[in-house]
Amino acid sequence: MMDQAHPDPEAAELAPDDLRALAEARELLERSGLAIRLSNFVGSPIEKGIARLPAMLRDKLGILARVALERAMETAAKTLDDSPRAASPRLHKVLGSVSGAGGGAFGLAGLSVEVPLSTVLIMRSILDIARAEGEDIRQPETRLAALEVFALGGNSSADDAAESAYYAVRTLLAQTVSEATRHLAQKGLAQEGAPAMVRLLAMVAARYKVQLTQKAAGMLVPGIGAAAGATINLMFMNHFQAVSRGHFIVRRLERRYGEEAVRRAYLGAR
Repeated sequence: MMDQAHPDPEAAELAPDDLRALAEARELLERSGLAIRLSNFVGSPIEKGIARLPAMLRDKLGILARVALERAMETAAKTLDDSPRAASPRLHKVLGSVSGAGGGAFGLAGLSVEVPLSTVLIMRSILDIARAEGEDIRQPETRLAALEVFALGGNSSADDAAESAYYAVRTLLAQTVSEATRHLAQKGLAQEGAPAMVRLLAMVAARYKVQLTQKAAGMLVPGIGAAAGATINLMFMNHFQAVSRGHFIVRRLERRYGEEAVRRAYLGAR
């Protein structure tokens, strides 16, 4: 069940335990991105692999990202019990690795099958973590907060001394998320007549495509196969699990202290 505590507008500071939780969340959300870890794994800058990707495939990844996110929104929550419990990150890592092994065995040609499957698994894991942090996964707001995770955890051109990559993306998505939340509360996941949902999916898919492109580039390494495909998918799952844990810690603290108090504390730790 979602934490029902109301923010205290007079609270100037977070409790010590919550400050530590927020510091952990910030570390998870602002640490080196997926591209750096993939580059370390393949032994060369991932940008070299991206440059070798055919333009047609890069375009296809954009379509795959959108379709995969739509499917994940529709199906992932249905496979989870909504009663509170601890998250099961290991289970999702195993499932993601199996999915990646299958994709790696077929190389880039397997992405059309592997990406939608792995995206559903990632969304399921994100919701699993959200539930463990006190979210009600039946609620539209939680579903959209889970969707946001696919846009987080990357570099942001708006990142500077006064901002963070995490808050820059949340600010970018905020109005559309709010509009989409109202639509989901009224009409569910039906896409027809839902411009806010269409816009939000397009915005998130554009950022998710960047990470899918990095993943595809990793699979261009000579000799790539099932084992390497499993490792890359494990890195992919680890990345989104870490980002989702940070994101839902922040949201849990926002329910307790209010968004502005948490934001000030988060940015003050820079």
